[in-house]
Amino acid sequence: MATQIHPTAIVSDRASIGDGVEIGAYAIVGDDVVIGDGTCIYPHAVILNGARIGAECMIYPSAIIGAEPQDLRYDGGPTTVIIGDRTTIREFATLNRASHSPATHIGSDCLVMAYVHVAHDCVIGDHVVLANAVQLGGHVEIGDWAVLGGVAKVHQFCRIGKHAMVAADAMITKDVPPYALVGRDPVKVEGINRIGLQRRGFSSEQIEALETFYSIAFFSGYNMSDGIAAYRQRYPHPNGVVAEVIEFVECSTRGVYR
Repeated sequence: MATQIHPTAIVSDRASIGDGVEIGAYAIVGDDVVIGDGTCIYPHAVILNGARIGAECMIYPSAIIGAEPQDLRYDGGPTTVIIGDRTTIREFATLNRASHSPATHIGSDCLVMAYVHVAHDCVIGDHVVLANAVQLGGHVEIGDWAVLGGVAKVHQFCRIGKHAMVAADAMITKDVPPYALVGRDPVKVEGINRIGLQRRGFSSEQIEALETFYSIAFFSGYNMSDGIAAYRQRYPHPNGVVAEVIEFVECSTRGVYR
């Protein structure tokens, strides 16, 4: 399929535009831009220098990808924002380039809803859903399949573990462990994301292992290190998914929600 560029779009002849790309009316595409095959850039979207967009993505009107980071320490160097394949960026979302690393990363098969802000140096995995108006500070890391509810806010350098689900309007200032369901005010772990794990094909054995781990380590009155020690005493050879949570917790520098 031939690439289609609306006559009112402003597209640099230096940009790398793949096959079958559609660029709508009044869209702007800068010089140092790569757009993969079959991607659709809707009217009025702005794709600035440093944007690297994969194949079959959908960039909706007034989204801005590749603006300079909102970081006073940024020295103007050549950084990028990289988006995987089949990711959807909805209206008025802003995805900034990196400041202190080569790239801000957004994975494949993600849904970034309207008015989301992804700040500099964030690393977002695959199949992540960021609902409307989610705001991410710089250097945030989000694991595969995580879901953040509308207007959730994540402090810089925080991590959201894989398959975690964060409630709408939550203010996240610490790490969210993998597979957890997090909500309330103040924020706390409510349990594991059982329904999400079932939908994604996790076995009953894996889900029960996670339930047991969270029950002992998070909900039995221990501090975090003592809770993990108590679990290890009873289960010296943890299931693989539990081992992932333990590693995540033990690597945390900001502390972990409980």
